[in-house]
Amino acid sequence: MDKVLSRRVALVTAAGVTAGLAVPGVAAASSTDASVGFTLDAETLDGGEQVTSLTLDTSRLGPIDPASLTTGTFGVHVEATSPIDTGGQDIGYALDRPVTAARLDRRGNIVLELSHGEGQTGGGTLGYINSKGRNVRLDLVYTLTQNAPVRTRRGRPVSIGRFAQRGLVNPEVDAFTYHASRSGMKYRLYSPTSGHGRRPLIVWLHGGGEGASLPDGYYDNETTLRANRGALGFATREAQGIFDGAYVVAPQSTSAWMDDGPRFAPLIHEIIRDVLRTRPVDPGRVYVAGCSNGGYMSVKMTTVYPATFAASVPICGVVAGRKEGDPPLVPDAELAAIRTPTWLVASLDDDTVDPRANTVHAHELIPRSEVTLYDHVVWNGHQFPGHWSWIYVARNDPSVRGTHVWQWMARKHR
Repeated sequence: MDKVLSRRVALVTAAGVTAGLAVPGVAAASSTDASVGFTLDAETLDGGEQVTSLTLDTSRLGPIDPASLTTGTFGVHVEATSPIDTGGQDIGYALDRPVTAARLDRRGNIVLELSHGEGQTGGGTLGYINSKGRNVRLDLVYTLTQNAPVRTRRGRPVSIGRFAQRGLVNPEVDAFTYHASRSGMKYRLYSPTSGHGRRPLIVWLHGGGEGASLPDGYYDNETTLRANRGALGFATREAQGIFDGAYVVAPQSTSAWMDDGPRFAPLIHEIIRDVLRTRPVDPGRVYVAGCSNGGYMSVKMTTVYPATFAASVPICGVVAGRKEGDPPLVPDAELAAIRTPTWLVASLDDDTVDPRANTVHAHELIPRSEVTLYDHVVWNGHQFPGHWSWIYVARNDPSVRGTHVWQWMARKHR
């Protein structure tokens, strides 16, 4: 499991504590000059990845009394900046992050739970650059200060001398390994931990904001998994149970799929062939799904490679021209010729991609296709932009005639 190292390291002296110096309120505390490292613990929410807690490597300081930990024991400050030029747009932030709980994990390390949630500012690991149409992973610098000593179980007060930021840890993301095809297209691959015999392969094609920005030298092979739960949903225990263990591959475009679909199609197909050659994959159970730009590319793949996929799930995808008067990205004749079982998904309040000119139109032309149209995108009480209908597929919500989309896919064989 890979761990992506943070680009900068913060070293901070604990508040009011230096070796040999008596300070009111902390004079009785034992201090350690040793640097205590901490990791950034992250989770990919439906609206993007956020740092949800910090884990301090304090187990070696001796058994700590959890009763000595409060939400005010440590202060947390973060500064986030873009790794590439934004053209003047400020996509970062600098603020204090509220600690909502302080506890010990099973190893005896201190865990600081941080306030987080959909739409909250300050927890996100990504920033969106409007002029480039890209998400980038922000450089995060976390600063910790200790406001009060902690105590060991024997009652000894301890104040930490310095803190050192370590890596960003997201178990769901880290379960996908890094790869690159011979043509140079990067991709992440999830390998199943259960199942029998040859396994299915699910190809997830990301949206426009998750491609590379090659003019800036930015090709991270990460934002495909950190920006939303599209690929991660298929690697969850629920999905893996439905598919009886499936490989999940998430290629990353060098720009945006819609920039040149006919050129990208064989590059994606090469990755599929690589996985088929190196993993025990059933060639009759290869599925493709994608959102927005990736919804377009999911449709395109079934027109270019009609015999490859057992099923396709294009989400809020584009088939019409980019603007009025442009030729369609997927002509009507190609849509009508699709024979891959197809289930289209969109939300009617999508103001980024017109659902009627694209999803509804494609459904009317693709033979025997299914379609799910939502009024709004709402999950766990939070309303998202209408374009984000991939959230429903990542949660296996769409259903027709009592069958949900993951089960429908899993039953399809080529």
